[in-house]
Amino acid sequence: MQVPWSIKLARALFLTLAVVLGGAVAAGFHAEIWIGTLIGLVVGGFFVLVDALLAQFTFREFSFGTFGLLVGLFCAWLVTKIGIMDLPWFRSLEDPDSIRSVVEICMYLIFGFLGITLALRSDRDQFSFIIPYVRFRRDASEGEPMLLDTNVIIDGRIPQVYETGFLSGNLVIPRFVLDELQRMADSRDPLKSSRGKRGLDAVQKLRDTKGIELTVHEAPGNHEGAAVDTLLVTLAHELNARLLTNDVNLGKVARVKNVTVLNFNDLARALQPEVGAGDELDISLVKSGKEKHQAVGYLPDGAMIVVNYASQFIGDTVAIVVSGVTHTSAGRLIFADLKQARAQ
Repeated sequence: MQVPWSIKLARALFLTLAVVLGGAVAAGFHAEIWIGTLIGLVVGGFFVLVDALLAQFTFREFSFGTFGLLVGLFCAWLVTKIGIMDLPWFRSLEDPDSIRSVVEICMYLIFGFLGITLALRSDRDQFSFIIPYVRFRRDASEGEPMLLDTNVIIDGRIPQVYETGFLSGNLVIPRFVLDELQRMADSRDPLKSSRGKRGLDAVQKLRDTKGIELTVHEAPGNHEGAAVDTLLVTLAHELNARLLTNDVNLGKVARVKNVTVLNFNDLARALQPEVGAGDELDISLVKSGKEKHQAVGYLPDGAMIVVNYASQFIGDTVAIVVSGVTHTSAGRLIFADLKQARAQ
C-alpha cells in the first residue's frame, strides 16, 4: 500500500530529530559527534521500521490492546496477592525470595500477553458487554461516517441526494475502492474503462462539491487476495460506519454483520407515489401496448401504465383514471382508462 506523504514527512522529521539529539548527547559527554549522530540514526531508523511493520495496526486496536494489557496485569496482581507463595512448602524451598520474584514476573508476562491477545480478538459488542456504559464509537452528534462502495460512486447520484439533506455525515472512500476504480479506468475493456473513468470523475465532483466532507481512508489494500466487498464490510464494522451501496448482495452480507446499509434503489422504491384505483393522472403515451387498442406510458419512477383504447393518442399527454394495479417481479404494472372515455 502506498504510504501517505504525511506519514513520510513525520518519519523524516523524527529521524532528523533523532540524529540531532544523538549529536547533542554525544557533545554533552565530550564524545565524537559523528558517533552520536550515527547512534541517533540507528535508533531512529529502528523505530521507523517498527512503525512500518505496524502499518496495519490501527488506533482502535492499540486502544483494545492497552485495555487488555491493563486487565491482564490486574489479574496477575490478584494472583500474586492471594498468598500461594506464602505457604510453608514454598518457604521451604531454597532461596524462596528469588523464586518468588521469577514467578511473579512470569505471572505478569503470561496474564499481560493473554490480556492483549484476547482484547485484540474482541469486537465492540464484546467490549460493551464488559463495560456496558462505555461504547468505542464516535459521538452520535457528529453522525456516523458513510462508507462508499465502487458501484454507488459510479452511479453518480450522491451529490444530488446529499444536497437534499437525506444524507449526512462524513463520506469515506477506502483507498482500495479508489484503486479498483483506477484499475477499471485502465482496463482494455471499453465498457469497464468507461465505468472506471466515470467513477473517478464522480470522486472529483464530490471533492469539489461544497458542503460535502470527503475523506480517503488509507485502509489496507487487497494484499491478501480478499474481495473488495469483504474489505468494505470489515472496514464498515471497524469504523462503526454506514455502508452506502447499490449492490443488493453486498447489502445482505453487511446486514448480517450488523452494519447499517443505505441503498439508493431502496430509497427510490420507498418514494414511489402510491397509485390506486380511481386516481387521476396526466401521462405521456410513448408506444403501443400488447393489444392494438392499448397505449403505454411511464411514471417518473419507471412504473409502466397501460391505457386502454388510447392507441390513437400515442405521442400526446392525456388525462387518465387508474383502474387497477398489479405487482410483478419487474415492478408495478398499472392499468388505466382515458378520463374522457370514463366520463362518457
